[in-house]
Amino acid sequence: MARDRFFLVVSVAVLLVGGTGSCPPKAWAGSRIPFPPPNPEELKMKSEPQAPGAPAIILFRQVDRDDRGMGSIENTYVRIKILTEEGRKYANVEIPYRKEFEKISNLRARMVRPDGSIVAFQDEPYDQEIAKVKGLKYLAKTFTLPNVEVGSIVEYAYTRTFISWVVIDSHWILSEELFTKEAHFSLIPYERENVRWTWHMLPPGTTTPKEGSGNVVRLEVHSIPAFQIEDYMPPENEVKSRVDFIYSVEKSEDDEARYWQNVGKRWNAYLETFIDKRKAMEQVVKQIVATGDAPEVKLQKIYQRVQKIRNTSFELEKTTQEYKRDKEKSANNIEDVWKLGYGNTWEIAWLFLALSRAAGLEAHGVWASDRSNYFFESKLMDQRKLSASLVQVKVNGKNEFFDPGTPLMPYGLLPWSETGVPGLRLDKDGGGWVITTLPASSESQILRTAKLRMSEIGDLEGTLTVKFTGLEAWQRRVEQRNVDEVKRKQFLESEVKECIPAAIEVELTNKPDWASSEVPLVGEYKLKVPGWAAGAGKRYLLGLGLFSASEKHVFDHTNRVHPIYFKYPFQKLDDVTIDLSPGWSVSSLPLEQSIDKHAVSYALKASQQGSTLHWSRILNVDIMLLDQKYYTALRNFFQAVKAGDEEQAVLQPATASASK
Repeated sequence: MARDRFFLVVSVAVLLVGGTGSCPPKAWAGSRIPFPPPNPEELKMKSEPQAPGAPAIILFRQVDRDDRGMGSIENTYVRIKILTEEGRKYANVEIPYRKEFEKISNLRARMVRPDGSIVAFQDEPYDQEIAKVKGLKYLAKTFTLPNVEVGSIVEYAYTRTFISWVVIDSHWILSEELFTKEAHFSLIPYERENVRWTWHMLPPGTTTPKEGSGNVVRLEVHSIPAFQIEDYMPPENEVKSRVDFIYSVEKSEDDEARYWQNVGKRWNAYLETFIDKRKAMEQVVKQIVATGDAPEVKLQKIYQRVQKIRNTSFELEKTTQEYKRDKEKSANNIEDVWKLGYGNTWEIAWLFLALSRAAGLEAHGVWASDRSNYFFESKLMDQRKLSASLVQVKVNGKNEFFDPGTPLMPYGLLPWSETGVPGLRLDKDGGGWVITTLPASSESQILRTAKLRMSEIGDLEGTLTVKFTGLEAWQRRVEQRNVDEVKRKQFLESEVKECIPAAIEVELTNKPDWASSEVPLVGEYKLKVPGWAAGAGKRYLLGLGLFSASEKHVFDHTNRVHPIYFKYPFQKLDDVTIDLSPGWSVSSLPLEQSIDKHAVSYALKASQQGSTLHWSRILNVDIMLLDQKYYTALRNFFQAVKAGDEEQAVLQPATASASK
């Protein structure tokens, strides 16, 4: 069973842009795609009627993929027409890839000037780190074609090779950042498995993909709209025009219920075989829990102990030589996992399952979907989309979900991408569908407590404590787990700078606990905000939106294309106390703000006591996914939040106050 393999979703959703269909290059998958001769009509082009005002357009794009053999090969060719000065930025090209799973080769690029002369790219591309996920680095082959003029055509082509043991996961991502005039796609499927395909949001008038001669699946597409990127949108590939290929060893099923029942039976049989070490697990439980422990206490102790198992799925990458040198054994069952002291994500999850049962608790294995890249649809009958190994345990009469195979995951919570998603709970009859828990906003908080003093010139200076709980703490811990203290310090200080809409001086003064999953992540700082209180004649105006930068430009645009998507519900709480400098007092305070729309709420309240000014601010978001038809209402709410954050306290000299 291949559940322990990394389910790498590979797409060419980079900045792939390219040429017209008047003379598209011809190539079979597996062979290099040649550059065509310059096209006079393309060189004369000044604009594209179907994309008015576009800085550049994709004239033509071709993707040929071959899934046969020991590893898939994908050749890509791209042609871009530069239409404006702004469009010259598309001469900067990035081709994302995973170094351990993919290889980029045969990279060729050139520029065709408006007069038809050709300048070939002669330099070497360089690797640039663009993201880190689960300890794995995502790189991009990056290069720039120099001196590109308006009217030029930029072309490039390359080969992407996938190593043989990566699960085949083929897609055609049609939508790109720019309008695409024409695009051709082909796929030679893997011959030892059955393949079917499904499509999503194909442009109007597009003929659906069909298998032709030589078992090659082909698609020709025209006039693909430019993809619009928006804040707080679903995963890009989920809302792009695309074609997904689904491989399976089974023949195509027409009965969805029967398909998943068969999958559930097969997976459950494997799981039960893997964890069939009841006596050994009962002995292990005796080492972890006490006889008189309540069921929930037992479960917490088991969870905490299992999380200490070395997790090989989240370690920094090793070279092939390092793997050979380490010669680590593979686990054949959960007893092996316990004795070895290490395992991958799903092995650790199943160890927790077995120990929970050995402790007398009702527990089931669950294969759940992950919404970080796509939203799961059971009707597609693609078992690979259930890639998250969870455990459901009945505690005090209530079913709860756990993911002990994710490092630093607090007890009772799941990674955000596994919350509120469908999962297949396994049993001997094939199992059944469950929906994982979506935590309340109060479970993932950012609490900022500032104790400051205002100087005579309007500076604020003092201490700030920021406490992260739930998913807010976990996400930061897991992202920073493989960096040193210096980088962690810079990370936390940068976050404070980003949430204050002014130039500040900030220094982290404590050593936060990065290793524990069960306590909040707390940062303590020295903070100075120069000139925060602005002079207005003999008065000062002191804004109450000290930590409002994150919401300052949320949903600024009037129109919305995509649904609204928050990764998880969250809550932000600010508690600010300011001691005024001698000789100053509060002249007036803004009215209390309170907006409650149930799914979102906001409150701001200010008060004074002697020479001390205090205010509290609460922003609560209990939304995961919201249809775009509700965008106006949500935008109005955040506009009201912005207005509330712009409220000011009026300060004046105490002598002026006394003379009234």
